[in-house]
Amino acid sequence: MVKFSAFFRLIRWFNLLIIVLMQYLTAIFLVGPKENWEQIIKDESLFLVVLSTFFIAAAGYIINDYFDVKIDLMNKPNKVIIGKLIRRRNAILAHQFFNFFGIIAGILVSTPIGILNFIAASTLWFYSERFKRQAFIGNFLVALLTFLSVFIIGIYFGKGRRIILIYALFAFMITLIREIIKDLEDIRGDAKYGCRTLPIIWGIRKTKGFVFFLILIFMIEVVVLSIPINSFNLYVIFGLLFFPFIIMVRQLYFADKKKDFSKLSIFSKIIMIVGVLSMIFYK
Repeated sequence: MVKFSAFFRLIRWFNLLIIVLMQYLTAIFLVGPKENWEQIIKDESLFLVVLSTFFIAAAGYIINDYFDVKIDLMNKPNKVIIGKLIRRRNAILAHQFFNFFGIIAGILVSTPIGILNFIAASTLWFYSERFKRQAFIGNFLVALLTFLSVFIIGIYFGKGRRIILIYALFAFMITLIREIIKDLEDIRGDAKYGCRTLPIIWGIRKTKGFVFFLILIFMIEVVVLSIPINSFNLYVIFGLLFFPFIIMVRQLYFADKKKDFSKLSIFSKIIMIVGVLSMIFYK
């Protein structure tokens, strides 16, 4: 039971649950019509799309921890699973298993989705093995894959792409911000093992300024993309979502300790969950 629990923590079951919820809510409330929610849930091809994303994301979390054992032993020793509770060999086998079935599930839906899943799986490998230790590119790749996990629903249905694009950009931006905040949180361990993240290259102050810039860009993007849709509900949703970002700016400005950045990382995840749930009120 201990290893079983450890495996679920390894694949970040809660994050995977958010991805599944995000994709189904996108299909029901952004593509719709929401009155046909039961039919949408029973859509076997959509289920395969969601399942493929689930598998690819789970594989990504495993390979990320696989390559980060030494760094994690310094940054968060109590949370290290691979090498302690799960053997490295078993972890890599699980990674290959999830990737294989994720790609196959995508191919069963359509060749483009299968190819997209293959690219996502390959990107997650190279991110964990190499790009994560480089400035910004690793953060960007994770955020881009989060963007695709939302936008792939628009690709599957072939409609509702503008509103899906807005939410995909929201997922992209909050993920990018959270990844940079996590780099601020882990700056000591990352520096010891030769990582070249933004906080290490720029310093904490400049990295904070960059996050403030990203938040401003996100707010402008949402306003510009929302105007053609002309939805009062959408204006209210993102108008309310701007308040947590303002709180984040204030907290980040005064943050200077590991625990401060840890709280901000959790807060950004809460913003992500609230943003996902806000899809319910779009129409």
